[in-house]
Amino acid sequence: MMKKTVPASSPDAYVAALSDWRRAVVEQLRAAVLGAATLDEAIKWGHLVYLSNGPVLLIRAEESRVLFGFWRGQRLREMDPLLKPGGKYEMATREFHEGDEVNAALSRRLAKEAMRLNKTLGDPTKL
Repeated sequence: MMKKTVPASSPDAYVAALSDWRRAVVEQLRAAVLGAATLDEAIKWGHLVYLSNGPVLLIRAEESRVLFGFWRGQRLREMDPLLKPGGKYEMATREFHEGDEVNAALSRRLAKEAMRLNKTLGDPTKL
């Protein structure tokens, strides 16, 4: 059964509320994303969302995994075959589990390319 939690008031509060391996993964992904491109960081739908001309990517910590998802992720699968397609807007996500390593360079490249796609193609939620 999922526990109901109060949404974090800020991205920093979201990270601060995490513990164990999930916090380390979220911190690494967040640093890579923020180091890759100028994105607006917000709490939307209860997790970290990064925006530039619409939503670009998300980082969501769950009980047993951390999701790194991209609104146009299906177009990024050549860069990272571990991205699994699913959902609307060409969405694809990569799952991190305890013990998984975050490849910061790949995470930066994915964030940069996802932002470029939004710049070129527009807001993925307005198609």
